[in-house]
Amino acid sequence: MSLNEIMSAAISGLAASQAGLRSVSNNIANVGTPGYARQTVSQATGVAAGLVNGVTVGEPARIADSFLEATVYRRAGDIGSATVTAAYLDRLQSLIGAPGAEYGLPARLDAIASSAVAMTGTQTSAQTAAGFTADVQDAITSINQLGTDVAGLKSDVQSEVGQSVDRINSLLVRINDLNGSAARLDGNGRSSAGVVDQRMSAIEELSGLVKVIVRDQPDGRVSIDTASGIPLLDNRLRQLVMPASSSFGPQTNFPVIALRFADGGATVGAATGDVLDSAAVGGKLGGLLDLRDRALPDFTEKLGVLFTGLSQTLNAASNAATTVPAPAQLLGRQSGLVGSDRLGFTGSAVFAVTSGKGALVASTTIDFSALGPTTTVNAAVAAINTGLGGAATASFTGGILSITATGAGNGVVIAQDPTAPSDRAGVGLSQYFGMNDLIRSTGSPLVPSGFMAADPHGFASGQSAQIVLRDASGRAMSSYTMTGSVGPTFGDLVTELNASPIAGFGSFAMDPKGRIQFSPKPNVGGAVLSVPSDTTDRFGSGRSFSSIVQLTGASSGVASAGVRPDILANAGKLGLAQLQTGIAVGAKALGTGDVRGATLYADRLAGQVDLGKNGVTSTAAFAAHLLGNAGSAAAQAKSSLDDATARRDDAVNRRDSFSGVNIDEELAQMVVLQNSYSAAARVISTASQMYDTLISMIR
Repeated sequence: MSLNEIMSAAISGLAASQAGLRSVSNNIANVGTPGYARQTVSQATGVAAGLVNGVTVGEPARIADSFLEATVYRRAGDIGSATVTAAYLDRLQSLIGAPGAEYGLPARLDAIASSAVAMTGTQTSAQTAAGFTADVQDAITSINQLGTDVAGLKSDVQSEVGQSVDRINSLLVRINDLNGSAARLDGNGRSSAGVVDQRMSAIEELSGLVKVIVRDQPDGRVSIDTASGIPLLDNRLRQLVMPASSSFGPQTNFPVIALRFADGGATVGAATGDVLDSAAVGGKLGGLLDLRDRALPDFTEKLGVLFTGLSQTLNAASNAATTVPAPAQLLGRQSGLVGSDRLGFTGSAVFAVTSGKGALVASTTIDFSALGPTTTVNAAVAAINTGLGGAATASFTGGILSITATGAGNGVVIAQDPTAPSDRAGVGLSQYFGMNDLIRSTGSPLVPSGFMAADPHGFASGQSAQIVLRDASGRAMSSYTMTGSVGPTFGDLVTELNASPIAGFGSFAMDPKGRIQFSPKPNVGGAVLSVPSDTTDRFGSGRSFSSIVQLTGASSGVASAGVRPDILANAGKLGLAQLQTGIAVGAKALGTGDVRGATLYADRLAGQVDLGKNGVTSTAAFAAHLLGNAGSAAAQAKSSLDDATARRDDAVNRRDSFSGVNIDEELAQMVVLQNSYSAAARVISTASQMYDTLISMIR
């Protein structure tokens, strides 16, 4: 080997050692930098013209494991979803209140039962009655406020959805730009390690927002798909587009997030045909969509069912009772019926007029079964007037039944026949028409409609109801706008719905109480319906399709509900007595010391109520189930977050233990490189001495 070759090999050794030392120095300087992967330079034997010629040094390269990085991405998606779910369900739990807390919905419901029992004592006073009505109003206010608060949570969720979409878009733009930089550097034979580190950090943040699958491409780029296989980034950039939503009602149908192609400047172009519309997208966005479209609406739905059960339970008791003296007029609520409608009652009801001292003035028992199945509401009103013989006058106007006593000081009482009580859709005549309701609502009749398939639906042309079916993940599976175009009856509405696209996932049917229920197919278990908009109005009564057929609990009318204002203002108007039936005119029919009506409240609250698709149960049991599930969901979400955090931390530790910087290892490598540098320098020094010796010999 010539001296020149020796000198050249030594110089290349110096350069290799310097390159290694620069790499070590860079690693040590970035020991605390998140996402930094340590770098190393490759060295190979230099060969020129078939002869060894020193050392060839490559560009710095990252020390990383793609499998470990992909694991971090997956775990980031899990923790992103778990974090928002735990946060919002914890907020929901705090809004409900703890079971033992002084305030909150559980305490309000417990107070109703306690005050109802207090009214059954022999020393019942105006104060105990006032406490009971106040507790009922507080419970309704709490249910309504909780529904409003949940709507506020949905608004917050939707705001975070928008923020997440914006952040996802900006990260996709950044990753696309870094893709270009990495490809250019690799193509020019330069190191792209720094760019790839930045790209990895951006992908890790992106994976926390939406679950992704990352694939390395031969040119140094990466392609990114969602966990369900929807492309987000390949050779073309895509951006998420979410139309604005101005409504955050209990059944809002939010627009889906669509994907559009974009140029390098993120200007959106043509639609890709893909959408992100369910929790299946994973990450924070998936968690938010699950909360917005499934968890929170489901709670609102069940909250409405709870109110329905509570109102039916308490109104059943109040309509079976009366004040002493009886009120001069019983004024019902909007029933949604017209005078020509089929009455639809079986059994009998007692209509009585009593004096101010409780003596029976007049009484008639109307046997609705004897009137026949085709009897109309107007015919029943005429029968009441005939039976009372002028002692009171009944009228039915604008869907509201009223009965007014004609004599001074006289009052009106309606009671069930003790042997064959009146019945339509499981409730008596007084409760069906709301003659002596404790709870009223302008948005709902508060009782099952009792309509049959042959009854006219009464919806005018141009009126419609939008119905959306969502699966267990909250994804909209199908939707349909019902117009009533098939025919004029409720049966025709069922036929129309069963011919709609929703019928591909289940079937609609009308139950004996006039409620329309949807039965999903076994393969779509957990599917639920919502009614985002309903402009129908039965014969101008103000009663819509969704409120009449009770398709969802969200149409319960709780938003406009409350204790009847006159009772709330004067607890003396709360009926605590019952009519003594089967007595002669002139006999005592009402007594001031009678508290049998008060006992009805306690008995009804402990009894069961038919909640349609939610089963037959007591309001207390349903409330415990609803609120218990909310607490369990919050606890499970917290546990899932802890698990996801532990798995994410483990994945990060595994990745960093492989690609992270270890100071001890770097210092050891630095010693090796310094020795290598010294050895190369010693070779150069020796070669220089050999040159000097050779020159001296020539001289």
